[in-house]
Amino acid sequence: MSSPFFSTESGLSAYGWTDELEQSFEPYRAAGLTPARIARVDRGLCDAITADGSVRADISALYSPDPLQAPCTGDWAALRHGADPALVALLPRRTAIVRSSASRSSHGQVLAANVDTVAIAVSLAGALDAARLERLLTLAWESGAQPLIVLTKADLATDADAVQDEARALAPGVDILVTSVATSQNIDVLTALLSGTTVLLGSSGAGKSTLGNALLGDELLATGTVRAADGKGRHTTVRRELVPLPGGGVLIDTPGLRGISLYGGADGLEQVFAEIEELSEHCRFGDCAHNSEPGCAVQAAIQAGELAERRLASYRKLQRENAWAASRTDARLRGERTDRQKAITSHLRATYRFRDRQT
Repeated sequence: MSSPFFSTESGLSAYGWTDELEQSFEPYRAAGLTPARIARVDRGLCDAITADGSVRADISALYSPDPLQAPCTGDWAALRHGADPALVALLPRRTAIVRSSASRSSHGQVLAANVDTVAIAVSLAGALDAARLERLLTLAWESGAQPLIVLTKADLATDADAVQDEARALAPGVDILVTSVATSQNIDVLTALLSGTTVLLGSSGAGKSTLGNALLGDELLATGTVRAADGKGRHTTVRRELVPLPGGGVLIDTPGLRGISLYGGADGLEQVFAEIEELSEHCRFGDCAHNSEPGCAVQAAIQAGELAERRLASYRKLQRENAWAASRTDARLRGERTDRQKAITSHLRATYRFRDRQT
């Protein structure tokens, strides 16, 4: 049985290999290395796609204490062939979806790399969680990719149009598509919209894997039912994996995101809350906190019913979270610099002591 990760149609070009990547890879090729794209990472190994097929490769040479530097699904890498294939270098990432690590440490976690479209799956089987959608949109915009909202399970919706309108108000400039795998509603439209590398993001139970299988035309991704009590899924997708789409491009499925903490999302926040950013430019004071300051354009818009107070509260919350993540990162970097300086000082002292003993 052929690997679900490999398509023989166009070699690596089917996985996003470009002339620019080829040029940047020349030094590696001259060293006898082969380009590969990481399809899945699992316990120190990965499934890597090459022009000749899928190989299982060791990634221990790429170990880094910083999770941001760790190999990730979607990365392009230099592969050393042989009895024990191994990845020895990563190519610079064009885009990367990054969130704060689940441990709430000062490190970030890369969910997927070199992504063109972030398809955010939102189930129509329940009420829209506006705050959660804003978080996912911030994550998507910050990555450098283009977000797309896919409203799933339209066959179970009570008022799909109302939810679509609500989502549109939260996501100016973002395409929104109502779909149903059960009835095939707009699946062909979604297929036509996707190109390059697409990643599926969303909560457990949003229907990501079911949607992914519909796009792939095969049951390649694990699916499961949602809990009747709260409508949440059971994490049927346990790791990120990249698979080729029949019509071209590739799809990355991800586990359901229960915790979505921002990591350096300032640009993403500006995109998601563009109306607040624009209103802020008309406040009387440049450092207006949008509380009770005179001449606050944001508060004036709330009083006039042009801006929801919930929207401002969500914006502030994400700003605080982003600032906290930035401060933790700065503190960690300062600590690392201090540790390096202490190590240098200790080494110098040991050198002086040794020199003194020789005299």
